[in-house]
Amino acid sequence: MGRSSVSGEGTRSRVRHADRPGGDEGRYEDGAGDGDGGGGGRASGDAGGPGRRAGSRGRSGRSSRRAPKSGKRRAFRWISSVLALLILGAGGAGYLYYEHLNGNIRKEDLTLGDRRMADHKANAAGQTPLNILLIGSDARDSAENQKLGGAKETFGSPPLADVQMLLHLSADRSNLSVVSMPRDTMLKMPKCTAPDGEVFPASTVDVQTNQSLRRGGPGCTVAAWYELTGIRIDHFMMIDFAGVVSMADAIGGVPVCVTANIHSRGANGRGGSGLKMEAGTHSVQGEQALQWLRTRYGFEDGSDLARAKAQHQYMNSMVRQLRKGTKLTDPAKLMNLAEAATTALTVDKGLDTVKKLYDLAEELKKVPTKRITMSTMPNVYGTGVNAGRVYPKAGDAEQLFRMVREDMPLDGKASKRKKVEPKDPSAPVGEIAVAVRNGTATDALGPVSGRAGDVEKLLKESGFAKATIDPDNVAGSARTAILYPSADLEGDAQAVAKALGVPVSQVKRSTDVSGISLAVGADWREDGAYPVSKGTEKTPESAGAQNGEEKGCMEVDPKYSW
Repeated sequence: MGRSSVSGEGTRSRVRHADRPGGDEGRYEDGAGDGDGGGGGRASGDAGGPGRRAGSRGRSGRSSRRAPKSGKRRAFRWISSVLALLILGAGGAGYLYYEHLNGNIRKEDLTLGDRRMADHKANAAGQTPLNILLIGSDARDSAENQKLGGAKETFGSPPLADVQMLLHLSADRSNLSVVSMPRDTMLKMPKCTAPDGEVFPASTVDVQTNQSLRRGGPGCTVAAWYELTGIRIDHFMMIDFAGVVSMADAIGGVPVCVTANIHSRGANGRGGSGLKMEAGTHSVQGEQALQWLRTRYGFEDGSDLARAKAQHQYMNSMVRQLRKGTKLTDPAKLMNLAEAATTALTVDKGLDTVKKLYDLAEELKKVPTKRITMSTMPNVYGTGVNAGRVYPKAGDAEQLFRMVREDMPLDGKASKRKKVEPKDPSAPVGEIAVAVRNGTATDALGPVSGRAGDVEKLLKESGFAKATIDPDNVAGSARTAILYPSADLEGDAQAVAKALGVPVSQVKRSTDVSGISLAVGADWREDGAYPVSKGTEKTPESAGAQNGEEKGCMEVDPKYSW
């Protein structure tokens, strides 16, 4: 699999202790040899995010047939003809080059988890949304990646998914939402079965989200996202350090801004991304673009959250640059972009040809820049052994996930969509048996005393006379969920959700229960109504949303200025 490879017995043999809190991440967190506190991979993947989209947009740009009002019309016709050969492979050399590009693309399974992802709900026009997970691998498995990534003690180690960004394209193609998950996010890993049959059991304690890539490949990262968010993932794209540099070179300069002179370096002058830049706006590409995307030491408070903000600014700026069209009228540059994109990417098998990537780019191109919204999963810092790591922020994180699941635009503007209505219950609510359990515990916090009883009382007040407490099951659940065993109980389970204000999307069929089971999760630790009220469509302020037209400038930590 080249530099993005995650396969091989030697690779997986090192994952055995991933259940330890934080896994074996100590050396990636603050080590001087990490290149940037372990975030190099994360940033590269974020670059991978833009790189991927940029590559796709480059191809979409090639399809444009709008001729200018001058003698340039013939030149544009010639360009269109060349690009038609490259994209459609219309015989001869064009076909061979098309097959060459297809051969560049590496493919992996979409999901390695056991849970079948829920289908999308169509809007009133019969359209469905599209969710694409962008993954940045910190693989140091080639001379090029090792030179760019540093951290010699990690050479040959299984890669980490240090950047994870979800692109949500609305069903009506009117808006695009991007949700970044900090690489330090702690969660329980689902069971994953690698392509070669090796089984990675579900973790018994919370581990860092970037460990998912080590559990069989990007398909386990997809499974982990679905486990945490309930958001169906349609495709993934993965990129590594070298891929970021090649894509950034092919795209050309992208304007970025810093408020003061910056030199990113780690403790005692070692480590850091190496980014050195004077105050103001500068155009970055190639290795300097990678440095920007990897920078942690030097931006704001030096956290992974500040790095995500810088990555969002880069992505927004890159989209604005590409949409100016200045790089999309030169056949040689477009061929370089196609070569770089197909060589840099590892994708799921649903995106395994240039034509499929081109079609995806055409869909993404429909969204105006002003309707692109970048955000970060709302989070809180852990305590004890997990101090410095983050957890989804109760209420706010689920609110953001729910908005994506239900195709609500993060910019707050109206979107045409069909509401998901619960099915009619098959029995009167007074006859519906519900077992309520307390799943509010996390690895950082114990269960909240009496929560199952509180929710049982709410149900009985709503007429569910047969609601009971399951005192023996207090396993933690990140998100409140309502499970049912068979199709004939689906309506009853949805009636429970409706009565409590729990989103219908959190009602799941499961063979692990014999009747309707309500797990009061860590997102509902406090008294009162479920924290995400039905109909609420406001993006939490803690998500740090940025608009695609926003031209930000990164604040520089004075300790890293010169």
